[in-house]
Amino acid sequence: MCDWKGQIRQKGAGVLFCFVIAVPAWLLGKWQPVIGGPVFAILIGMILAFAVKDGEILQPGIKYTSKKILQYAVILLGFGMNLTDILAKGRQSLPIILSTITVSLVIAFFLFKVMKIDGKISILVGVGSSICGGSAIAATAPVIDADDEEIAQAISVIFLFNVIAALVFPSLGSLLGLDNEGFGLFAGTAINDTSSVTAAAAAWDGIHGSHTLEAATIVKLTRTLAIIPITLTLAVWQMKKARKRGLAAGGSFAFKKIFPFFILFFVLASILTTVFALPSAVTGPMKEISKFLIVMAMAAIGFHTNLVKLVRTGGKPIFMGFCCWIGIAGVSLAMQRILGIW
Repeated sequence: MCDWKGQIRQKGAGVLFCFVIAVPAWLLGKWQPVIGGPVFAILIGMILAFAVKDGEILQPGIKYTSKKILQYAVILLGFGMNLTDILAKGRQSLPIILSTITVSLVIAFFLFKVMKIDGKISILVGVGSSICGGSAIAATAPVIDADDEEIAQAISVIFLFNVIAALVFPSLGSLLGLDNEGFGLFAGTAINDTSSVTAAAAAWDGIHGSHTLEAATIVKLTRTLAIIPITLTLAVWQMKKARKRGLAAGGSFAFKKIFPFFILFFVLASILTTVFALPSAVTGPMKEISKFLIVMAMAAIGFHTNLVKLVRTGGKPIFMGFCCWIGIAGVSLAMQRILGIW
């Protein structure tokens, strides 16, 4: 039997520590959605890492939060994905979405090879840029067993270009002569994180007196569906690597220890939402809990991140994020031309 009291004694202090950080970070994220709660949580965690001198009692709970609670957050994220509704509303954007995702992943792989960028950071930046920013990184990180500093690095890169896009894209869209439909597709396919998509679309609506926010959000949600095939593909790839290592060392291969079952639960949650058409009264709170748990996990990750090292090693990942971002934006506009939308 599981010793729940012992588990609480061992991990409770660290989990509570992350919760206390997450509350103000969550509120700050609501106040400044372009930055978002996860980024605030990472920053607060990194600052507190300097202030907390003896944190040994916190470590088991902090580690549990950065690993297990992050996985629970991803599972709950699945309840916000009604596959039928999203695809029905976002079908028009699918060719653009597939093109932008492909280009971003190809750019990330090319720069990983040419510039010798860390493999896990390359995957996280490529996936975060091409799919849905922090949520995609949160789903992918446990699958590839990324450490806290790699996750923080990728989140920081995505955050930088989220802010730039939210500020620049409304004016850029006007300069390019995009109509409301075109800007909704542009924002939904070329901006990394949902909060920044909504910020850019809201700014566009304010300038033009239009209603592109809903369309841009639907395109973004359609793009989010790519989490499912991407994470499952990475899980299979990781298992093959683990199997080769195990056999090469003369050992055995433990499927249960390697396969990220939380991804299957994430898929199951989205299927349940779709099949039973769960109402927003049910899925809404689950999505909010998921987002809060991600903020908690980012607080733990920030506490374990070396700020000096993060800054010192950030040049190459930032350049990769920039190239992915430019590639996605260019392909989004080019595909609109090809499809006769713009």
